[in-house]
Amino acid sequence: MGIRNRKITVSDEIVTSAVNLTLRQSLVPNLLVTILFFLWGFAYGLLDVLNSHFQTTLNISAGMASGLQAAYFGAYFVCPLTISGWIVRRFGFRVTFMTGLTVLAIGCLLFWPSGVKRSFGGFCGSMLVVGAGLATLETVADPFLAICGPPRYSEIRLNLAQAVQGVGTFVAPLLASRVFFAHTVNTAAGLKNVQWVYLGVACFVALLIILFFFAPFPEITDADQHALEGAITDSADDNGPLRKQYSLFLGVMSQFCYTGAQVAIAGYFINFAQEAGRSASEASDLLAVAQGLYAFNRFVAGGLMMLKPFKPRYMLFFYLLGCIVFSIAAMNTTGTASVALAILVFCAESCCFATIFSLSLRGLGRHTKRGGSFLVSAISGGMVFPPMMAAVIDRKDAHTAMAIPMMGYILAWIFPIYINIYKRDVMDMHRDTTVNVTNTVVNNKEIELEHARENEPEIKKIENTTQDTPKHE
Repeated sequence: MGIRNRKITVSDEIVTSAVNLTLRQSLVPNLLVTILFFLWGFAYGLLDVLNSHFQTTLNISAGMASGLQAAYFGAYFVCPLTISGWIVRRFGFRVTFMTGLTVLAIGCLLFWPSGVKRSFGGFCGSMLVVGAGLATLETVADPFLAICGPPRYSEIRLNLAQAVQGVGTFVAPLLASRVFFAHTVNTAAGLKNVQWVYLGVACFVALLIILFFFAPFPEITDADQHALEGAITDSADDNGPLRKQYSLFLGVMSQFCYTGAQVAIAGYFINFAQEAGRSASEASDLLAVAQGLYAFNRFVAGGLMMLKPFKPRYMLFFYLLGCIVFSIAAMNTTGTASVALAILVFCAESCCFATIFSLSLRGLGRHTKRGGSFLVSAISGGMVFPPMMAAVIDRKDAHTAMAIPMMGYILAWIFPIYINIYKRDVMDMHRDTTVNVTNTVVNNKEIELEHARENEPEIKKIENTTQDTPKHE
């Protein structure tokens, strides 16, 4: 089939062959999407470096520099619930991936004129467009990994991909300090390096757009998710309207609070470490250690979930409890002990985001795509909690300000408490299902009908056949 006739969309009402994706069949598309996790982990990792660099080079305050974070996370508040969510429901995953990559490439190219004009407002605008592209990608990437393949491995897939994102977040500051700004720290030449970095990212993204167009890629529809849910629960009943999916909305609240707490503690860890007696350079190195342990523990959490006793609902409960306990302990200690406890908070955070996300999607069926949009929009908590923590630091100190992320963790903890008490049967049913592991969902005839709709000449043939064949109830 030629490029002009290539069909890259499918109706959400059609049950496709993706409903029967096995672990082996889902590997290639999942690996392709995992590349994107590294991409936005890298982009997020550059934020703090750029904040510090712009404060000195452009002579702006720390408050103004935080505009980069506001622009980045502000896009997450707007896009998933509006244009990004509509695109994925209307055109499917592939088109949304390509759209997000295109917007991301445009945002990266906008950094060039912003650097030429030495305009911080221009940089914030560019970061807003970059954030819009990344928010669009995450609107589809997180739900795609959660549902592409056997349902029982949902949390494992997402945790491993999030671990790759953590690697990107860890690598970005190291490259920035040792390569991008190695000889141009806090100089005007450093702005030129920012331009070249984002130009390189734009070129890489352009290649990804081509790859996503041509790569074999399953489209997972609402009908697929409804069929999967029916196979898992062994019931043909509809799971009700979106407004009655209480686990989803509690998960959105939990994700909002957790992400806000995570971004806040990462953004002001250096202040915390300096207050505990570390120099600025030592504090930066300790932050790199914390982020490295955070990424490493995501791989560990994903591995543990492969073992039957380590149920995702248990792990989320205890990991968030660890965040609460370590943050309280860090508040009430000083010196090396407080820094070590703050680093342990990073370790405890490792599996929380991905596990909240995947558990919140459990049982949604045909509402899965819309639910994913709500959960991605909850990342905008990263726009709310850091200014609150900064205000406490300005008026008190960084140790007292640790109360802000601590409260975020406590609020997020409500979700695992709820699902472990009221939804444990649903969660365990999805965890233990053998759908697409030892058995499939729909019969071959239904899949053949879906393939026929993608191939116009075959449609007439099927229509003629069905006219001569009596229907069976």
